[in-house]
Amino acid sequence: MRLLHTSDWHLGQSLHNFERTYEHQHFLDWLLDTVAAEQADALLIAGDIFDNANPSAASQKQLYRFLQQARERVPHLNLVVIAGNHDSPGRLEAPGPLLEAHGTRVVGSVQRKADGEIDLEQLVLPLTGRGGAVEAWCLAVPFLRPGDVPRVATEEGADPYLAGIALLYKQALELALSKRQPGQAILAMGHCHMVDGQMSNDSERRIVIGGTEMLPAGIFDPAIVYAALGHLHLAQSVGKQQHIRYCGSPIPLSFAEVGYQHQILRIDIDGGEVREIAPLMVPRAVQLLRVPAKPAPLAQVLEELAALATLDAEPEQQPFLEVRVRLDAPEPGLRARIEAALDGKPVRLAKIETSSAARSTSIDDEVMTLDQLEQLKPDDIFRQLYRQRFDNDAPTDQLSAFAELMLTPGQP
Repeated sequence: MRLLHTSDWHLGQSLHNFERTYEHQHFLDWLLDTVAAEQADALLIAGDIFDNANPSAASQKQLYRFLQQARERVPHLNLVVIAGNHDSPGRLEAPGPLLEAHGTRVVGSVQRKADGEIDLEQLVLPLTGRGGAVEAWCLAVPFLRPGDVPRVATEEGADPYLAGIALLYKQALELALSKRQPGQAILAMGHCHMVDGQMSNDSERRIVIGGTEMLPAGIFDPAIVYAALGHLHLAQSVGKQQHIRYCGSPIPLSFAEVGYQHQILRIDIDGGEVREIAPLMVPRAVQLLRVPAKPAPLAQVLEELAALATLDAEPEQQPFLEVRVRLDAPEPGLRARIEAALDGKPVRLAKIETSSAARSTSIDDEVMTLDQLEQLKPDDIFRQLYRQRFDNDAPTDQLSAFAELMLTPGQP
């Protein structure tokens, strides 16, 4: 049996106000061709299908057209979709009966029976082979909120949320084991943050403030031959467990992901065991550029921008550009100078990132009392913030301009 694992599409996402429909469609078209070329038996989509809980009509149309076309291209294909923390469970599940009639099963939330018990049956899904016989069972567990998990009596200091997640996977596994026949594999899906998982800056939303949501790899019993995870955008295995994998996002969702090898994963199962796990690299439709590679003084940045060589391209194919400038003093005309250096170049200026050597220092090296804070005047705060950012004393003209601003009628 051959499975393909993908996640974190984030349909509808924009990059600094640039919409990305072209890139997402390019990926979905490639995935359609890949599903057909690989003759996959199942496609596991592990959450964050959409970028937000209220996706546009265009984003939803992209998803449903893809699901329809995938089934047409590979009639025996099992499609399993779980909700991520960016998705609305109800919105994702709403067309579920219609989708199921065409071979797609969507698990957006944990359902409960009339007596309040979790309906485990809707989390344990059979996966069929080309002949129609069940060849594997999938624990399709969506992103779990605290109210979704069973209540667990824990020892003092233990987190009942994490204990509830562990118990839910255990209960689902027990049900799968009771259904499994010889030679059938058990897989798991989840949208979660595992311990030691490497996050991306700027694009991943913390699931729980403080990081208490992180799950240990031991949550997946040895009977589970493969765990298809979503949430983290960098493709990675969890710890040393090669069968517990994040496939990562298919396109770079922030400039922090420029260097990622975006991929989906192909998993071949034989006789109830994993025979091979292999990455399939996703071609990048639009390049993301960071100039320079590390923040540099403005003069150097302008030189590199002027020398930037790019190929002519249609507007939707033009690279996105992040310009990284290290400033030692304010530069009011910064954007205009950067735009002038880029004049005529087929790139889209998405972000100007400024930094300084002193930005990481605090406003005051010593903790200030409330009385000391109360005695601070606006110009004192301005001086300290200027020194914090530029590691220099504020120049006289800047102090004069700030004083004039503070005296302007109508200003607070």
